[in-house]
Amino acid sequence: MVSDMSQEESSWKRSILMYIYTPLMILPIVLIFIYYNYFGSDALVFCGWMVLVVGVVLVFAAGHEFQQRGGVPEGKHLIHTTRVVNTGVYAVVRHPQYLGFILVVLGLVLVSQHWLSFISGGVGSILFYIDVLKEDQVNIEKFGEAYSHYKKRVPAMNFVIGLIRLRHRKE
Repeated sequence: MVSDMSQEESSWKRSILMYIYTPLMILPIVLIFIYYNYFGSDALVFCGWMVLVVGVVLVFAAGHEFQQRGGVPEGKHLIHTTRVVNTGVYAVVRHPQYLGFILVVLGLVLVSQHWLSFISGGVGSILFYIDVLKEDQVNIEKFGEAYSHYKKRVPAMNFVIGLIRLRHRKE
């Protein structure tokens, strides 16, 4: 187990990271209203909306699976899960909600097509991914060997590799 001081330091660093990536991830939402289809590429707009929809579906599917299988005590938020969820979309990727949010931002960037949206969404997504790596460490501390085993079987956010691994596990 990690000492309280180490957990406090880790929590503080994650909070700073969150304060940096949150506005960067929100900016593409604002920019879509100002710079919708900035370069006039209808194909990118179409792709962007498709990616955005996939991201939203992934976020809601993950939330539903987490609610059903996470052992969250009555009246508590989803972050108070008591079990490692490894079914449904969590059998494919460990962090489907994070992946969904990144896909939403990518979709917004494609719809906007503005350079500022690209930079803020890109940098925000990279910082968001760093937070995913920190989340893995928190989950190992919380769930121990069960999460370590899960981490070895299921990729963090690579949906394609996750589907391939899932298929091989079922054969």
